[in-house]
Amino acid sequence: MVDVERRSALAGLLCAGSAGLAGFASSSPAAAAAAAPAPARPARPAAGPRPPASLLGDEIRRLPTSRKVLALTFNAAWDVDGIDTVLAELRRRRLPATFFPTGTFAEARPAAVRSIADAGHGLGNHSYSHPYFRNLSTTERGDEVRAADEAIRAAAGTEPLPFFRFPYSATTPDAIADVNDLGYAAIEFSADTNGYLGPQGGMSVDKAVERAVDAFAPGAIIQMHVGSNGAGVVLDAEALPLIVDAAVADGYEVVDLRQFLVASAQR
Repeated sequence: MVDVERRSALAGLLCAGSAGLAGFASSSPAAAAAAAPAPARPARPAAGPRPPASLLGDEIRRLPTSRKVLALTFNAAWDVDGIDTVLAELRRRRLPATFFPTGTFAEARPAAVRSIADAGHGLGNHSYSHPYFRNLSTTERGDEVRAADEAIRAAAGTEPLPFFRFPYSATTPDAIADVNDLGYAAIEFSADTNGYLGPQGGMSVDKAVERAVDAFAPGAIIQMHVGSNGAGVVLDAEALPLIVDAAVADGYEVVDLRQFLVASAQR
C-alpha cells in the first residue's frame, strides 16, 4: 500500500484535478496487425525486434529495471467509448502507451485500432476471441495468437509488437511456453485499476487511481481498459490524468514497452 506521504499527495491530486504536466518524450511509431483467422504464416516475422531473454520464460508483471519508470497499458476487447479520450490525453502529455486489442475487436473496430497505430502507440496481442488459454491445446493457442495477429495487422496497417497478454491474466507455465515459442513475451501487469468494472461494479475514479498508485515501483506495468463494458462510463479514461499526475509527483517516468525489445541478432 502507498505510504502516508504518497496518500497525502494523491489526495491533493484528486482534489486539484488533472493539471497538465509535460516533459515525457513522444513515442515512436507503433506496430499492429494482419488479416483474419486463417493463419498460414508464423505469428512474428523473423526480422523484427524481439523480446530479450529477460522477458521470456515467465509472465512479466514488472519490467526488468531498477529505474523509477512505469508503463501504461490498455486492453481493448469490447466498445470504443474511452479511446478518443485516452488518445487525446496521451497526446497532450506526449506519453507512450501499449494497447492490447483482441482480434475480434480489431475486426469489429478497425478504425479504432488504426487510430491507435496512427498516434504512434504500440499494439500487442490479447488473443483472437479472449478464451481461457489453460483450456486450449498448444495448437489452439497458436491459432488464437496468429488469428489475432492477422486481424490487428489488417486493421492497423502496421506490424504488431511481440507482446502477448493473456485473457483474464490466466497464465499457466505451459501456455507461457507456447506463447514464447511463437516469439511473444507474456506481458501481464503489476496492477489492474479495475476501472472496467464501472460504478455498477463498485468502482470509482478515485479507487482506480489508488489501485494504480499502490502499485508504483520500478518497472511497474499498469493495466487499464478503453471500454465502458456497456455502461457508457469509462473510469480509466477519467483516471488516466490523475494517475500520470501521481506518477510525476512521485518521480516516475512513463516509458514505452518497446524500449525493452532488442534486434533479432541480439537475442
